[in-house]
Amino acid sequence: MNTCALRRESTGDLSTIGRRRLRRLRSAALVAALVVLCGAGGLPPGVWPLEGPVVRDYDAPDPDWLPGHRGVDLGTEPGAPVVAAAAGTVTHVGPIAGRGVVVVDHGSVRTTYEPVDPTVTSGTVVAAGDRIGTVTAGHPGCPVAACLHWGLREQERYRDPRDLLGGAEGQVRMVAGDSREAVEQAASNRPAPTDGGLGSPSPPGPHGFSQPVPGSITSPFGMRVHPVTGVYKLHDGTDWGAACGTPIRAPYAGTVTSVGSSGAWGNRLILDHGTVDGRSVRTSYNHASGFTVPAGSRVEAGQVIGRVGSTGYSTGCHLHLQLWLDGGIVDPMSWF
Repeated sequence: MNTCALRRESTGDLSTIGRRRLRRLRSAALVAALVVLCGAGGLPPGVWPLEGPVVRDYDAPDPDWLPGHRGVDLGTEPGAPVVAAAAGTVTHVGPIAGRGVVVVDHGSVRTTYEPVDPTVTSGTVVAAGDRIGTVTAGHPGCPVAACLHWGLREQERYRDPRDLLGGAEGQVRMVAGDSREAVEQAASNRPAPTDGGLGSPSPPGPHGFSQPVPGSITSPFGMRVHPVTGVYKLHDGTDWGAACGTPIRAPYAGTVTSVGSSGAWGNRLILDHGTVDGRSVRTSYNHASGFTVPAGSRVEAGQVIGRVGSTGYSTGCHLHLQLWLDGGIVDPMSWF
């Protein structure tokens, strides 16, 4: 039996499965092992299938036959590589309604990718992150050059595909309702993007550091009343307004010293850039939905290291950037 299917049967809804089936497991250690193998909620552990911002969010209809959006659209350019979001077996490759579609079966669930020019065939076994094709233009309603529609189904039930990513990744929002006005105002003040809003690296500043996300500053470094706690205190970083799912790029090469959940900071990553222009430099990236690089890894300037989110003490999707020079925290804009 598929291990994820066994895990789902063994630890699922007790009202339908009953406690007798749980007793069939030899030990609690087996249950724990299956949870690790399959990810949260019986799902396989997953990755983003594409570098690109969320341009249309998941909007499940209720009941399911009504109009809605049964997946997540990621903005990109035609020809961008698409990878399998989780390990599985390709079960369909071919056109549906005139658009190329790839379906990957993961045992307990299956994912769909469209419109795609496939590089795999039906029956191909893939690991999470393996290339399965490239994006083609023509997805209806796409606001940029091309979009990948990423879907997830459990039997006949649609789910948010970001559930595969686990933790805060499965709770990504486009724009929080209570911060929509501020985000829209920031968007109206910024110049039209020349890269389709996909978050390509910006030109480096005088110290060689580029902007980690596209967008406008929504809260600068300095004293302010905290929007969550109401306390007047130092805002020890710079906030950039950006939609959830926007790629966060390393502004300069460095080594990841820590990655994880950090209380009010939410999901946080710290980069050590070593000595730059005679100063010891570290940066951190806070409130992310999740990160794509582990602690100890070496990253290059412009490399995607995570995605914008609204975790921790946050009222809406944004990136909170911090900067330390020689161990002291300073205004990031004094260096960028």
